[in-house]
Amino acid sequence: MARISLDSQNSLPGIPLSVLSVPMENKYKCQQCLQVLRKPVQAQCGHRFCVHCFKLLTSAGPKPCEACRQEEIYEEPMSILNSNEAFPDNAAGREIASLPARCLNQGCSWTGSIKEYEAQHEGRCENERVQCEACQASIVLKDKDRHNERECEARTLNCKYCKVAFNFKDIKAHDEICLKFPLQCKDCGKKKIPREKFSDHIKSCVKSKSACPFSEVGCKTVIENGKLSDHEHNSTMEHLRLLLPMVLTMTHLTHPRSEALGSGELQEDSGLGLYRAPEEGDGAAAAAQPIDLEKKVIALENIVCVLNREVERSSLTLEAFAHQHRLDQEKIENLSNRVRQLERTVTMRDLQLSETEQLVRELQNCTYDGIFVWKITDFSRRRQEAVAGRTPAMFSPAFYSSKYGYKMCLRLYLNGDGTGRGTHLSLFFVVMKGKCDALLKWPFSQKVTLMLLDQNNREHIIDAFRPDISSTSFQRPISEMNIASGCPLFCPLAKLAGKSPYLRDDTIFIKAIVDLTGL
Repeated sequence: MARISLDSQNSLPGIPLSVLSVPMENKYKCQQCLQVLRKPVQAQCGHRFCVHCFKLLTSAGPKPCEACRQEEIYEEPMSILNSNEAFPDNAAGREIASLPARCLNQGCSWTGSIKEYEAQHEGRCENERVQCEACQASIVLKDKDRHNERECEARTLNCKYCKVAFNFKDIKAHDEICLKFPLQCKDCGKKKIPREKFSDHIKSCVKSKSACPFSEVGCKTVIENGKLSDHEHNSTMEHLRLLLPMVLTMTHLTHPRSEALGSGELQEDSGLGLYRAPEEGDGAAAAAQPIDLEKKVIALENIVCVLNREVERSSLTLEAFAHQHRLDQEKIENLSNRVRQLERTVTMRDLQLSETEQLVRELQNCTYDGIFVWKITDFSRRRQEAVAGRTPAMFSPAFYSSKYGYKMCLRLYLNGDGTGRGTHLSLFFVVMKGKCDALLKWPFSQKVTLMLLDQNNREHIIDAFRPDISSTSFQRPISEMNIASGCPLFCPLAKLAGKSPYLRDDTIFIKAIVDLTGL
């Protein structure tokens, strides 16, 4: 007796009963999972099990058959389930494989056999509901890719600024601290400034406002960075006046009087400091006071000289920066002009390339023997555009009667034109302006045959005409092409309905033949 293979790692429990399209017989039911047998095996007692269920039952060793006990036919050793005594029931497997089946998933109309269900449809149905591995949500299989890309709350995304991977629910919080996140300067309006460089931009932004460097000594001006040098230049005297009290204070602290002054009344010394009015008997202190004032004046004069030199040095530096700025601006302007010139050149090249591609397409479809076959694909879409009035007519590529002969093309109205509008295909012949028209005989007088080809090669729709040599349509062209002339009632649209031999795979073929007799 064949021993059951226990090596299969992908075995599944039974097939759900509702998959069957017919009532199930008990002989096809697994005695363990009570579903339709999948890869049935038969124990020595005669009961059948799915191979998956049997392996689970006997994984810990031989075990009594519960089905035998329920049917009260339990008998040892026959009713002991043992993997060494069971065998694959191929006959039952073939019978089950031929049973009719259907798909259980809502919205799916699949039907077939159990064999086809297992091999082709189970686990592959687009309408089957599966669990998202990331967020555990229940989704339809056909929506799995869209869910993973757009809807899954646990999906991983790369920050589009710093390219670091984050969980979707954390990406917004990351935007608040991302060093590459673009910010906009509210002062100058510049956009897309990375957060890591925003503080540097604020310091250098010409429109950003900041306090005057002399604010520590009392200047209240708040000014744009770009105008700071002008402010410092124009307010030099004001800044010196603000510095003066601080300088005097420092002078008092560094050069205190060696002798105590009398207890006289404090008075102002023209804004240069405070002193006590001398009392009677304090003559020595009064005599020393002009000397102290002279020293203060000399010290202040030295400070002013130093400040003036600093102002002159700053002015020279600013002038050098301004000169360099002008040079940079000129260079930028030159580069901008060069970029604009290159853009114009690229545009001209693109136009030339487009014209060359058009010429190549025309040459690929061109013929020089007066016979032309025009393949028209996407017929349904093109006809809808014609009915809607968006593209009522279409032109074929040009073809020739010979290499240096007449240049011609066809014009087709898919919803008809004139008397054929809405009921017929209208097909017209057009004489075009060619390079060798001066060498040709005018007016054009060759017989023209127009055909709608039967793709079964049985019965083509044919119309032919000889040009009216008095018509302007067949005179030597003055403009790019003459007025079209042909058949407004070329083919009834009804002949293209249903399984028409003229319309296959949404494609029709039109053939034009120009009689070359006499040329």
